[in-house]
Amino acid sequence: MRRRLPLNLTLGLSLVGLVLVAAVVSFVWLPHDPNRLDFAAQFSGPSAANWFGTDHFGRDLFSRVLVGARATLYVGVIAVGIALSLGSLVGALAGWFGGWIDELLMRLVDVLYAFPALLMALLLAAVYHPGTLTAMTAIGLATVPIFARLTRASVLSLRERDYVEAGRALGATDARLLRAHVLPGALSPIVVQASLSLAVAVLAEAALSFLGLGTPPDVPSWGNMLREAQGSMVISPWAALAPGLAILVTVLGWSLLGDGLRDVLDPTTRG
Repeated sequence: MRRRLPLNLTLGLSLVGLVLVAAVVSFVWLPHDPNRLDFAAQFSGPSAANWFGTDHFGRDLFSRVLVGARATLYVGVIAVGIALSLGSLVGALAGWFGGWIDELLMRLVDVLYAFPALLMALLLAAVYHPGTLTAMTAIGLATVPIFARLTRASVLSLRERDYVEAGRALGATDARLLRAHVLPGALSPIVVQASLSLAVAVLAEAALSFLGLGTPPDVPSWGNMLREAQGSMVISPWAALAPGLAILVTVLGWSLLGDGLRDVLDPTTRG
């Protein structure tokens, strides 16, 4: 009998798929130019012409939400990719070699852990300038410690397994043992953590853009839309509700997807 997918995994896949479809659709079709000003349609509510209403410049909110999905996914995926690559490498080396290498690398990770994404973005913005690259780098570096600690713990539990010892006896190099035998065994928790980290990255990107440290103001993003809407929420709440609900759906989708993957990949959580 075919085993059904957990409900949280199904919902997570559906919500994440919805956001991905929105991002892809924005490349081929938009009902309106997301940056076109129409002062005659300021603060309009949802209608047949503007499905999510318009903002204080008369710009179509639905079109801007679609385009904002691109920036959110782009920043989130790249940032988590940076964190996963660097964190997994550091954690694997620390867990495999141990000794002073482990101590040195993990102390560096502890130092990095003291800098949250917002503080990291402020430091990078002071040295360079605020922008998408700054946001991606800040979120990625701030998330490195999570993957480093997770990978180190997995490698420590796997490096003494019989099949690893057999590989050593056959003369396999450290690089081959890590690549072929140890890291594949640590892949499941890393995949789950990547999905959960994407939810955090979406929130971090929106927060940085809201503060002017992320996506440039001329590029539609959900954080920028929230910042622009904060002064007109009493007049028209639609400009804040549209990006706010988009962020909610995306974060909820990645979180449910991570929980569902953990249920499927971790035998100890299966019913």
